[in-house]
Amino acid sequence: MATTPVEYINVFWHEGMLTHNTGKGVFDSGMDPGFLDVLENHPENPDRVKNMLSILKRGPISPYVSWHPGRPALFSELLSFHTQEYINELVEADKAGGKMICAGTFLNPGSWDASLLAAGTTLSAMKHILDGHGKIAYALVRPPGHHAQPTQADGYCFLNNAGLAVQLALNSGCGKVVVIDIDVHYGNGTAEGFYQSNKVLTISLHMNHGSWGPSHPQNGSIDEVGETEGFGYNLNIPLPNGTGNKGYMNAMTSLVVPAIQKFDPDMIVLVVGQDSSAFDPNGRQCLTMEGYRVIGRTVRDLADRYTDGRLLIVQEGGYHITYSAYCLHATLEGVLNLPLPLLSDPIAYYPEDEAFAVKVIESIQRYQKETIPFLKGT
Repeated sequence: MATTPVEYINVFWHEGMLTHNTGKGVFDSGMDPGFLDVLENHPENPDRVKNMLSILKRGPISPYVSWHPGRPALFSELLSFHTQEYINELVEADKAGGKMICAGTFLNPGSWDASLLAAGTTLSAMKHILDGHGKIAYALVRPPGHHAQPTQADGYCFLNNAGLAVQLALNSGCGKVVVIDIDVHYGNGTAEGFYQSNKVLTISLHMNHGSWGPSHPQNGSIDEVGETEGFGYNLNIPLPNGTGNKGYMNAMTSLVVPAIQKFDPDMIVLVVGQDSSAFDPNGRQCLTMEGYRVIGRTVRDLADRYTDGRLLIVQEGGYHITYSAYCLHATLEGVLNLPLPLLSDPIAYYPEDEAFAVKVIESIQRYQKETIPFLKGT
């Protein structure tokens, strides 16, 4: 006899986000060199999200999902994180028929409407939690947002969906919010937006990739810790290539969990990117479904302990068309704290050697204990 789930994840989605067409070319360049017969889709294309959508609708986790409609953000809402000048720049680019805003980041016809839907849908997911209608919500959105800074686009991102949701939580009475970003790239935009705030603890576990140009001047290094009142409230965890499941869990237990215990937040925002997986074209971190499942379970435990279970999950990267959907499924299984996996891993097996990653994590831990005021003595 089938059992009725006792708990749901409230998923917010709007099909209009599929209208963002990023084109074809050599990887994410949009360039046709003239000597390739087959040009690939830009990594951030609609198909990746179509599979995430379908696995939640028809996969084993579907009985645990409650669906909610998304909506476009209002311009006034965007100004809680972004400057008027920057929003004007995007509006003018849209009116002109689009343009490449920065490397790999194309605002084409339909992109601006999709961006507004991504931002508004994430805000709706956060409001659902704030209004007491549910404790766990997932914003399935694109374009992604965590690289978008208050004044500029970056890394396929135009509007910072998670950052807007964090600001909504603060404006609605949450005293302190923590952001845990597990996308393979540094969540530089979110960090930049709250870099001088002691009300938001931004934690980013990412590949040690450094700056990639004018749109991404931040390095994601351990010494980028915030400024003025925000000093110590941006914790970067740059991990070596191939860190894997065991290395990530070491980072979670050694660095993330103690920081959240000390910070004692009122709301947790989990920023998820499946580009940390073993098969992603944009990353080299070798997480498998089990790694994502354990991270989801760990974050859920933190939410239960510190935020009365309130947890917003926001979609970011993840560019393997198939495996990203599987890893999302595993993450949400972990968040639901299910006793057994619902879905087996179709492709992943890598022997792991976490020894080097552990040494890196230990060095980060020493630095944080010596430098971060609220972590001294932990």
